[in-house]
Amino acid sequence: MSRIGNNPIKLPEKIEVTLAAGEISVKGPLGTLSRKFGPQVTIEKSGQDLVFKAANDEARALQGTLRALVANMVKGVSQGFEKKLTLVGVGYRAQAAGDKLNLSLGFSHPVVHSMPKGVKVETPQQTEILVKGIDKQQVGQVAAEIRAYRPPEPYKGKGVRYVDERVIIKETKKK
Repeated sequence: MSRIGNNPIKLPEKIEVTLAAGEISVKGPLGTLSRKFGPQVTIEKSGQDLVFKAANDEARALQGTLRALVANMVKGVSQGFEKKLTLVGVGYRAQAAGDKLNLSLGFSHPVVHSMPKGVKVETPQQTEILVKGIDKQQVGQVAAEIRAYRPPEPYKGKGVRYVDERVIIKETKKK
């Protein structure tokens, strides 16, 4: 039983929602996002609320999923999303240059990661990376791709990690 799907989404004042056949489009001060959805769930706009209704009991999981996705779209076009990464290790550096991120991660070559459209990257310090955008899934995917170049290793904790990530350090081998 979906409890999340039964909660309506309250729309802020600056957000415009357009409902077409099988597609929802959300426009706000930061941009526009749209998503297609199937006939199992119907979306109704009543005043400043969006209400989601499942066609049958099998579609209740889709109702909750679609409601969460649309809530993230509304939050994205009004506030945006960001992920913070930090570099831990001697000589590990990051530098943002336009839509590219230059990383020095202890390899024999520099790593250059190009950002997709709709995602911006900033480096407030050499060891901090800030990934921003309006699409939550895209921001998370880009942050995961950057982290995958050098994930934190378990013995010294060196690598690229999220700011709130805790790395459990293993004890070294004893003779």
